[in-house]
Order: sequence, then structure tokens, then C-alpha cells
Amino acid sequence: MSTEAELKQQVAQRRTFAIISHPDAGKTTITEKILLYGGAIQMAGTVKARKSKKFATSDWMEIEKQRGISVTSSVMKFSYNDFEINLLDTPGHQDFSEDTYRVLTAVDSALMLIDGAKGVEAQTKKLLEVCRMRNTPVMTFMNKFDRECNNPFDLLDEVENVLKIQCSPLSWPIGMGRDFRGIYDLTSQSLRIYHNLEKKHEFETIPLKGLDDPKLDETVGNEYADQLREDMELLDGAGTPFTKEDYLSGKITPVFFGSALRNFGVFEFLHRFLEHAPEPQAREAVERVVTPEESKLTGFIFKIQANMDPSHRDRIAFMRICSGKFNRGMKLYHCRLQRMIKMNSTVTFMAKERETLDEGYAGDILGLYDPGIFKIGDSFSLGENLSFKGIPSFSPENFMKVRLADPLKGKQLEKGLVQLTEEGATQVFKAVASNDHILGVVGVLQFEVIKFRLQHEYSVEGVFEAVPYTCARWYHSDDDNVLKKFEERYIAQIAQDVKEKKIFLCNTTWDLEYAVKKFEGIEFYQNSDHIPV
Repeated sequence: MSTEAELKQQVAQRRTFAIISHPDAGKTTITEKILLYGGAIQMAGTVKARKSKKFATSDWMEIEKQRGISVTSSVMKFSYNDFEINLLDTPGHQDFSEDTYRVLTAVDSALMLIDGAKGVEAQTKKLLEVCRMRNTPVMTFMNKFDRECNNPFDLLDEVENVLKIQCSPLSWPIGMGRDFRGIYDLTSQSLRIYHNLEKKHEFETIPLKGLDDPKLDETVGNEYADQLREDMELLDGAGTPFTKEDYLSGKITPVFFGSALRNFGVFEFLHRFLEHAPEPQAREAVERVVTPEESKLTGFIFKIQANMDPSHRDRIAFMRICSGKFNRGMKLYHCRLQRMIKMNSTVTFMAKERETLDEGYAGDILGLYDPGIFKIGDSFSLGENLSFKGIPSFSPENFMKVRLADPLKGKQLEKGLVQLTEEGATQVFKAVASNDHILGVVGVLQFEVIKFRLQHEYSVEGVFEAVPYTCARWYHSDDDNVLKKFEERYIAQIAQDVKEKKIFLCNTTWDLEYAVKKFEGIEFYQNSDHIPV
């Protein structure tokens, strides 16, 4: 058993965060640069197109290599400056999955990446809303300033107006595009000047004795020096000052500018992140609040991935440690199954690459080889009954019915759908009236992913057919008579999820609005976590 002092020290050293962005904002590139600083990889290789032969460390699935996009979430662990960092990379494609949402329940903070030329985009808004569900602190990186971008003040205004969060710049760009000179670090009052765009690590740090220091004019030229002074004067008058308290409470987002591709500004972000980002936080269970410094180990499963190694058909369950110390070989209490399980096969990841993990602390992510006994949301302890909150199923936005092309492969199809459902890649609903199996996903790309994986991992071809549903809502009422009338009225649109919770499949939003008005006393929910037990 670890001492209290050891646990506190280990927790204080850990940072667990995710990167969120709209497609093509540069998330894969900035992930690589962070890994380069941490010594986790030796060479950066960005994905430019599906024909590219080099792929990011975080993109391992075959379909990702063919399409040149991220469709699953990867976990990367590395050390940097005495910190233990767990970086969870989320899919950036616009047709992302529920996996993207759920990964954000396992982190303590997030980095929001914004394309400086495009500004705030649709998926960025969605993902920030998920962060707000748990008051997750968010830092922002305005990317691609080695190209022509929007005015920095316009970008700040857009974030504040569209995302409804105040911005507090901690670095500032000097020029942009071909005239990009570098950045000014507001915290240290120093310049970071880049001499050669092609040599991605060649930069110089120049400390200043304030903005009136003649070295500023000598280094960037009078025109850019005067512009920087003017910008800083505007920020002093109208900007939002940074306080760690406001950042941790989600009231402000610290903002950094730069270019992930050219490695401008990533160093400043990483160091300020390690300085200000929260260490592992307390987690709420139904029974009580679990603090990370507790001596007894607890954790929960937030992600399951099958066939990470297709030749072995393995399944890995990802567990976030919430408290205590993990030692390989220890026995953990599986709260749902109500039995002890010996944890011999545990791994940590650098995306697809894995190595045996002998110990871990709160904030770390364990990979558990799953013989089929783990489900998303499962909680673990040393004997205490716990059920961690905040790992919901979200309402799907796209639906299709699936049937077999070859009726003789029913078992393979069933096995594939069960495993993909347990991973959280899709939700399977069984229609009450017809027993049809209906797939529900957040983004339509997931249908292509499911079809691809069924064929290549389970050797079964599924035929996907359109259904008329456009949204779905779980529902609940304490009035049995109202429930009976509602279900009789909409019998063809009632289904059950894998946990046998009833769900209403709506043909249109008007359909839902009418049901809400017609059947008072029934509550409708966008995610399953809100349904009363």
C-alpha cells in the first residue's frame, strides 16, 4: 500500500487531457509536436491524403490509413519535465462517433484547437458543449498562423460570442503568413523568434525588459514592434486577465497562437499547460465522491476497442484510474458482476504500440485485455460497491436497419454488432413491434466504419437499409396510464436499447414536439444518464 505522501506526489505529477477540434484544424500535427517534445516519437509525419504512406502515431486503424482521418480515439502516455502526461486523441472528422463524447468524460482538461483562417466551426462548438457538461477546463490554440489568418482580435471575439467563454491570451502572434515573425509570450515577456520555416525546431528566445525595450524593434522591425505594442495596449484595456481560478472553473480559456506544422507556439502552450492545467480531479459516484489521493484503487471503463491487433482478435478495455495505486497482478472488484478479477494483463499505449504496465495512479489510463466481461461504464474498486456517474449513452442522430447479405452468417453478424455496441461505436435498438435491429450513430461516417469492420474483422457483409427516424429520446414517467397510452400511440416507434431501456424513435422533430405536448407527465432525455433508476 502506498503512503499518503507518495500518492499525493504521483497525483500532482499527472495531467490527463484531450485535444478537441473541427476537421482539418491540425489536431494530428499538434499531437505529434507535443509527442516530439516529450520524446515519445522521433519524427513527425502528418497525414496529407489517403494515398500518403506516413500516418500519425495516433491513427492506427486500417480505415483511418485509407481515408487519412481519425475515426477512433487513441491513448498516448509519455513523460515530460517530471510530469506524467496522458493524452487522449479524439476523432477530428465531422462524422465523429459517440466515442468522441465519451473520451471527454475521462479527462481532467482539454485543448481546443482552432484554425486561424476558419475560426470557430460546428464540431468545435459541439465538443465544447460536452466539456461544459463536466465543467472541464479548456485551453485554446489558434493554429496555422504561418498562413494568412483572421485578425487575432476577431478570432477572440468570435470565440467569446459563439462559444460563450471569455478569452485570456497568454501568447500573441507577430505577423502572419509569409510575414510571420514569431510570438510574444505574455507571461515571461519574451519573444520566440523563428529563423527558418523549414527547420521546425530552430528558434531563439529573447527576454525583454518590457515592450519599450529596443531589442523588440531590433529583432522584429519597427513596424511589427509598433503593432505589437498597440495590440498589447488594447488587450490591457479590453482583454480578460488570466487567473488560474477562472480557468479551472471554466469561466475563461487561456489562448495561444502559433503554427503546429512549423512548431511555432507549441512549446509555450505545453509549458503553460503543465503549469496551470489541473491534476487528476475527484470523481462523483452514485454512492459518494471519490478523491484521487484515497489509498484504495478505484476506476471505470470509458472505452472498449476490439481488434486493435487483427491477427489476435483482441479486445482492450480502457480504464481511467480514479484513486489509489494500481499494481499489475492485483485483484479488483468488478462492481457490476460483483466478483473479484485478477488484473494480470494490463498495458499502456502509444496509440497502437503497447507495453506492459506494472503500476499506475489516479489519472492514468489502463488497457485491460477483455475476455468479454467488461462494458462501458463498469466501475472497479477493492471491494466497495461503486457506480461512477457521467458515462452516458448519447442520443443518436442517424439511423439504419441492418440485415445479412448471407443468411448463413447470422452468428458472425450478431457477434460483430454486439462487440461494436459494447465498444460504443454504435447503439443497437430492438424494435418492440417488429424485432428489427436498428443501428443508431452520432455521425453517418460510423455506418461506413461499421460496414468496413464487419467485413474485414468478422468476414460478414451487412446490408444497410434506410429508416425514417431523425432523432431518438429515452423517456420515463411515474404515471403508468400515461406511459401505456403513449406506447400504444407510437407502438411502431418504440424500441429497447441493450440495457432494455425504452427509447422513442422520432420521424421528425415535430413528432417529438407533438408527443411532449400531447403526453404531459412523460420526461424525454437526450442521454441515458439522466433517466431515473
